[in-house]
Parts: sequence; C-alpha cells; structure tokens
Amino acid sequence: MDEAFWQRRWTRNEIGFHLNEINPYLRRHWQSLGLAHGSRVLVPLCGKSLDMAWLADQGHSVLGVELSERAVEDFFAERGLVADVSVHDKFKVFRSGSMEIFCGDFFALNRADVADCQAIYDRAALIAMPDGMRQRYVEHLLSILPPSSVGLLITLDYPQEQMAGPPFAVGEDEVYRWLSSRWNIELLERANVLDESNWKFLQRGLTRLDECCYRLDSRE
Repeated sequence: MDEAFWQRRWTRNEIGFHLNEINPYLRRHWQSLGLAHGSRVLVPLCGKSLDMAWLADQGHSVLGVELSERAVEDFFAERGLVADVSVHDKFKVFRSGSMEIFCGDFFALNRADVADCQAIYDRAALIAMPDGMRQRYVEHLLSILPPSSVGLLITLDYPQEQMAGPPFAVGEDEVYRWLSSRWNIELLERANVLDESNWKFLQRGLTRLDECCYRLDSRE
C-alpha cells in the first residue's frame, strides 16, 4: 500500500471509511482527557472528517494531516470556508480559523511541526496501515509528539485472516505493545458492530468485528 493507493481511492470517491457524522466515541469520551480550552490536537490521516470541525467547536486548535489534496479541499468547501493556502517545508497548508490541515506525507512531519500539540486523535490512521507500516507510523509518532501529550485512539479488531484490509485489524495486545512505553492506556469501550449496518463486512466473510476506544494518558 502506497501513496498512489489512497490517491486513487479519493479520485474514485471510494471513501467508505468516511463517516457522515461525528464519531460517537469521540462525543462520549473526548472530555475525559481533560484538555484545556485552546489545546492543539493532532489528527493524522484526517481525510475530510467531520470530527475536526467538532473538535474546533469544543474550543480546540486542530492540526490535521492528509495525503489527498482533494480531501482537504472538500473539507473546507463542504463548510463554505475559503482556506488560506501556503507552503511549509514539504506540505501545502490549508488554514481557516482554528483548523489547519497539512497536505502531504505524514512521515514528513517533524518535532517542530507538532511541538504545540497537547493531544492526538486517531480514528483512521493506525487501522489504515498494514503491519509493517503501522510499526513505522507508531515509531515516527512517538519520535515527534511532545512527551506530555494525551490522546484518544479508535481501532477495529477482527480476525485478520478473514479479510484483507484496509481497514486492518489492530488488537488490544498490539495497542499495549506499541503505545504503553509512552502512555498509560485505558480501554474505554469495546462494541460488537458486526450487524446489518455493516453489511459490507458481513459480505466479506467476517465473523467478528469490534470497535475499540482507548484513552492515552501521559506517563509524565
């Protein structure tokens, strides 16, 4: 899986991963992080997620990172916003109010880019990547985020052998293995979502599909 894969998905409008509503786990659990008003939140592989606007409405500054320029343009256009556009290092930057999206490769982010981020919200990044790339993603994330950051992580868990991703299965053991060096991890919610509303997963042969929501609390 590479850049061309995701660019094709957006070009063909094959974006079944996009939610046309605010993520319910975000609504239920975000406040448990106890972030101060104005805190900056990193949203990797953000697409055109409605969640970014919701976070901004809660008083946060939002930094999204997205590969597809079409997704970024759609995000602002669908809100009737005209973004200021500039260039920063390897990124094309779109900004409107408290929402900013870096359009480019997530792995090009450096410590200075996210130095003022107090939190991370990951609903679509970790589960979008195959195993080897997930390891690279986590290692890069941990290398650039401020040590005192906190976060909310949402994953999918299912028998990986029953379906080729994306989205990929990320089990609880993997979450703890990769992230516990930085954060205290708490599983806030696990829900079985294999029902008629997810009929595409039933068609693909899954016998189990769980959504999991984790709180990531700083060890510092």
